[in-house]
Amino acid sequence: MTAGWIGHSTVLLNLFGSWVLTDPVFSRQVGLDVAGLMVIGPQRLVAPALAVDELPPLDIVLISHAHMDHMDLPTLRKLSRSTTLVLPKNTADLVSGFGFQTIYELGWGEWAEVRGVRVEAIEVNHIGWRYPWEPDRSRGFDYGRSYNAYLLTKNGRHVVFAGDTAYCEHFKPLGERLGSVDLAIVPIGGYDPWEQNHATPEQALEMCRQMRAKNVLPVHWHTFLSPNESLLEPIERLRAAAKGTSMTIVLDGIGETWELPSRTDEGGIPGPP
Repeated sequence: MTAGWIGHSTVLLNLFGSWVLTDPVFSRQVGLDVAGLMVIGPQRLVAPALAVDELPPLDIVLISHAHMDHMDLPTLRKLSRSTTLVLPKNTADLVSGFGFQTIYELGWGEWAEVRGVRVEAIEVNHIGWRYPWEPDRSRGFDYGRSYNAYLLTKNGRHVVFAGDTAYCEHFKPLGERLGSVDLAIVPIGGYDPWEQNHATPEQALEMCRQMRAKNVLPVHWHTFLSPNESLLEPIERLRAAAKGTSMTIVLDGIGETWELPSRTDEGGIPGPP
């Protein structure tokens, strides 16, 4: 099992032969497309670690919510139509004309078996609208755009992709139910001045503790500039908060790849081939 950080919240996972891509954003700039002439929105500070045509054949693409820095339509148009998309409730309309053969919309607590991987949607503390005037579940509209984290399970191993979230305790039941999570992919940036929507590094680590994560992959930093945060502030604060804990920060640079130790390396029985 491997995880490679491509940039922002885009992570390429190999779950024992199943390839999963989270919140794929490969565009140089994200935001509002004005009649195909220009894009109004932030530009990347660091290029993606891979190009779209360098990706392996994908089994699953996870979309956490419809914000443009997480659901990048120009990127999605470039992906194979045989890839299975997993989206939050009331977001599939955004890709209805793209020709994807299989799309799942999952509400909180719902799950699907997708190409050998069990995918379960988890509630988080965020907002789902793509445009501010749209109905949103955070505003009490059950039919509005939703937002998910995901629990991925295969071969007895568990990965949590937290998507985007402010501090919440929605992950605590996972630790109680599973005993531990092998890898937690959590956002640590964009909290200043938006802590109501984005967890601080310390809060992100506390959510990892609650889900009993062994390994932490921090994302949502170092790709787009946040107004009041230096580029390295989120990871420096996370490293400081993690001192003295049993959790391991596995990646802290775009383009790095981490491999899960085998159960033999962990002192247990060998994992499946």
